[in-house]
Amino acid sequence: MKKVIIIGAGPAGLTAAWEILQKSDLKPIVIEMDSQVGGISKTVFHNGKRMDLGGHRFFSKSSKVLDFWFSFLPPEKKIKDSQLFTSYQNQSHSFKTPNTKSTSSEESFLLRPRKSRIYFEGKFFDYPISLSAKTLKNLGLIRLIKVFFTYLSAKLFPIKKEESLEDFYINRFGKELYQTFFESYTGKVWGIPCKKISAEWGAQRVKNLSVKKIIKEAIKSFFGFKNNLKEAETSLIEQFLYPYYGPGQLWEEVAKQIEKKGGEIWLNSIVEKINHCDGVISDMEVRMKSGSTSTLKGDYFISSMPVQNLNRALNPSPKEEVLSISDNLSYRDFLVVGVELKNLSKKNIKDNWIYIQSGKVKLGRIQFFHNWSPGMNPNSSTYWLGLEYFCFTDDEIWNWEDSSIADFAMDELEKINIAKKESLIDYKVVRIPKAYPSYTGVYSQFDEVKNWVSRFENLFLVGRNGMHKYNNQDHSMLTAMKAVDLIINNSLDNKTSIWEVNTEKEYHEEVDTANS
Repeated sequence: MKKVIIIGAGPAGLTAAWEILQKSDLKPIVIEMDSQVGGISKTVFHNGKRMDLGGHRFFSKSSKVLDFWFSFLPPEKKIKDSQLFTSYQNQSHSFKTPNTKSTSSEESFLLRPRKSRIYFEGKFFDYPISLSAKTLKNLGLIRLIKVFFTYLSAKLFPIKKEESLEDFYINRFGKELYQTFFESYTGKVWGIPCKKISAEWGAQRVKNLSVKKIIKEAIKSFFGFKNNLKEAETSLIEQFLYPYYGPGQLWEEVAKQIEKKGGEIWLNSIVEKINHCDGVISDMEVRMKSGSTSTLKGDYFISSMPVQNLNRALNPSPKEEVLSISDNLSYRDFLVVGVELKNLSKKNIKDNWIYIQSGKVKLGRIQFFHNWSPGMNPNSSTYWLGLEYFCFTDDEIWNWEDSSIADFAMDELEKINIAKKESLIDYKVVRIPKAYPSYTGVYSQFDEVKNWVSRFENLFLVGRNGMHKYNNQDHSMLTAMKAVDLIINNSLDNKTSIWEVNTEKEYHEEVDTANS
C-alpha cells in the first residue's frame, strides 16, 4: 500500500489525512511533535477549564469546509433556523444538510453571537467599527472632524503605491482612523511599526473591509436588512459556529476517526531529516519521545511544519541563498495567560474578545472564554479569561516564570480597569512559538524559497506555517484539500492551485458551483 506522510496534526494535516482516507486507497501517516492534535487550534485543558489559543471562530464560505466540520460535529438544532445557516443553504449547490435530530449540545457546534470591541483611551468602541451614536460620542467632535478630513484626503489623494501596511490602512480609512483603531494593536501583534510591514498582510487579513462597507452595513442594519452569508465580509460576520468544548474538540474527533479508518498519528515525534534525490523525497528520519529514531518511507509527503524547519531538515540541504532566506523568515510568537477571576470591575461584558488599542500596556487582546461556550468554564460563578501577549521567544516576558507572567498580566488588567488583582483564583500560561508567520524582513524574497521547494514533485506545502502564509483555519483546510486532489489526480507538477487559496476573489468567496 502506498503511503502519504503528513507532517503536522493541525487543521491542514488532519484534513489531508481524512481526505486521503475518503478518496483513495493510500495510507496517511501523520507526524506531530506535540502531545495532542490540533496545532494552534487545539483546546488546552486546565483544572476543569478549557482555553482556546487565539479565538477560533468557525466560519467559512466554502460548502466543502462546512460539510467537513458537520460530518464530525453536527450543528445544534437551532442553527437550522438561523439566518447564517439558511442563507448559505439556499445559495450553495453542493452543501449537504446535516442531521441534528439526536445530538446533545456537548456533541455539537453551537451558534454563537459575535461581539468584540476595541479599548481605546479608556473607552470601548464596537469592532468592526460601527457608526453608532456611542461610537460618535466616544470619538468626540475634534477627532470626528479629523476623521472626516483625513478620510477625504485619502480618497482624493491616495498613496499610489501601497508598500507598507500603514499605506494600506490609510488608503482605506484615512490617517486619523488608522491611528485611532489600528496602529497600536497591529504594532503589538508584529513587534514592529506598521510602516515596516508588507501591505500584503492587509490584503490577506482585512481584504475588502473599508469605510464604505461600514457605512453600507450601518444603513442596512438601521433599516433591518441582514447580509446573507455569501455577501458578508468576514470581518462583519455577526454569528459563528463553535464546538461546545472549544476548537480542539473537533480535531480530536477527526484524529479519532482517522485512526479508526486505518490512518496513523504519531504524537511526540519530531522530523529531523528529510532525504531526497533527483527532485523526489524518499524518506524521513523521525525522533520519537523515547529518543529512538525511525526511518519512515513514503510515496507522497505533505508538510505543514514551518518552512524554515523544513528547509533545515532537507538532506542534502538547499543551496545557500535559499537556506539564508529561509533561516531569516520572521515569525511572531504568542503566549496566553488564562486567569480565573471572582469578579470583573466592569459588569455585563458579553464580548468574545476585546482588542487593547493602548500603548500603556503590553496586553494585546482579552478573550472571555466563558462567553464562547459554557463548556469552556463549568463554574458559572467565576470568570475565565485569556490574556494574549504577542512577543518573540527572546523577549523578557516569554522567559519569565509563569507566576511572574500571571502577576504582570493581572497588573495590566487592573490598569485598564477590567479586574482587580485580588480577584484572581487560578491561572495557566501557554506559550505558542511560531504562531504567526510574518510578512516582514526577507519575506519579499520568499518566492525563491517557494520555487526551490516546489522542485520536489512529491512534496506539497499546506497550512499557515507550511506555506508561511497567514491563513485562517478554513483556508488552511482548503490548501490540504487541494494538495490531496493533486495527489489523487497525479497532477504533481501543478501546485499553483494550493498557493492561490486565500489570494484571489474566487477563493475569498469559495463559490461552490458545478463549474468551479
